[in-house]
Amino acid sequence: MTHKLSSKKTLRLIFILGCCLFLVFLNPKKVFNPFFEIFFKLSLPFQKIFYTLSQKTGNTLIFWSSLNEIREENEKLIKENRALLVETAGQKELQRENEELRKQLGLIPGKNFSLEASFVIGQNPQKLGSWILIDKGENSGITTGMPVIVSQGILIGKVEEVYADTAKVILLTDSESVINVRDLETEAKGVVRGKFGLGLVLEMVSQDDMLNAGDSIITSGLGGDLPKGLLVGKIQEPKVSLDRIFQGATVAAPVKYSNLDVVFVIKN
Repeated sequence: MTHKLSSKKTLRLIFILGCCLFLVFLNPKKVFNPFFEIFFKLSLPFQKIFYTLSQKTGNTLIFWSSLNEIREENEKLIKENRALLVETAGQKELQRENEELRKQLGLIPGKNFSLEASFVIGQNPQKLGSWILIDKGENSGITTGMPVIVSQGILIGKVEEVYADTAKVILLTDSESVINVRDLETEAKGVVRGKFGLGLVLEMVSQDDMLNAGDSIITSGLGGDLPKGLLVGKIQEPKVSLDRIFQGATVAAPVKYSNLDVVFVIKN
């Protein structure tokens, strides 16, 4: 019985409060305006605090959001800048290569050669002066045995191995290299051998022939594997062989093989 009375009182209280709130909300004839004014005056300091806090919170959120946007924009700019640097470097390298090609082509003698310009992309790391790797191969019409020259028609070696887009060139200074040559000034004939990647040696020259320091050594064309007239080097020091049947000389190459950059393969 007591529980039922308590429930009724609670319901009645809720009903009365609901009616009061409804009346306050409707505010008929603005009866409750004085109460609203008192309420607003009392709550004004708290409203200012809450408003200020909400503003600061909003500004903080905007600030962090702006930071994230700035960071993302910076990362995007950094990536674009790196890509631009790579592109610029590539363009500069291509420009440098084109200028070097034009320069070297201008120094090639005007002979009836079909030339394939190539860049050196590697060399024997264990034995400098032995061989180099170029960036042209079978797809460019390169075959084994083709002569390889640099500016001014200077012979540096022959193609030994060919791959799809690269080729291995054995240099004249390699110990396995042997070519037929002659002295441009005296017509003395002999062979030039590589000296273990260190230099060139002229051999098998008859004692009856004349060799002078400073003479130009060129390919003789004998054997048919090389065109005649390609410059090999200049005589440094004529020498008589131990058997005194032949004479020879050390030959200085006009180029430093370890610094080769652009070369030309003679295809015909």
